[in-house]
Amino acid sequence: MFRKLTLEEGKIAVKLARQAIDTFFKDRILMPLPDNLPEIFYEKRGVFTTLNTYPDHKLRGCIGFPEPILPLGEAIIESAISAAFRDPRFPPLTYDEFQNIVIEVTVLTPPQKIEFSTPEELMKQIKIGEDGLIVKCGFHSGLLLPQVPVEYNWSVEEFLAHTCLKAGLSPDCFLNPECEWYKFQGQIFEEVEPFGEVREKKLK
Repeated sequence: MFRKLTLEEGKIAVKLARQAIDTFFKDRILMPLPDNLPEIFYEKRGVFTTLNTYPDHKLRGCIGFPEPILPLGEAIIESAISAAFRDPRFPPLTYDEFQNIVIEVTVLTPPQKIEFSTPEELMKQIKIGEDGLIVKCGFHSGLLLPQVPVEYNWSVEEFLAHTCLKAGLSPDCFLNPECEWYKFQGQIFEEVEPFGEVREKKLK
């Protein structure tokens, strides 16, 4: 049974991500998993950590694990460090920047393959504000979280096109029948302000 996190568990998730980055700044080590976390943090879950600037909310890093290959707590720590220091789109986060970012943790459901025969069938099975997407085509793969098309007000077709681009493919790769598509859902927890209160982010 795939259980959602409570708000209190979501708060722990976001604080764990911030603590992991802070520890790396101070000691240059991957923080060990704290003792006595709620049981759900020892279950294997997919997760992404996103860093956004505050107050303008511009992306500053986002990396994670699409598949449930690590216990949630470990996955949060590793994804937070990677988002801060290893996202190839950005230079490593500085300590001054760290004081002015908000952290968002998205806990994922396991990806489900979308079965379809035509692009139209594919589009009908995707819900904006609910689904995230993964495309796999040859050696290429790309992922966009459920919140991304909402933030940019994309249509389903635009969402597909941008997922193709994220994979390094042409924006019409969803017309290629050899490309595989997967969808997943995400439970999003975010800081209201840096070091501030944590809330669950609703997309609808």
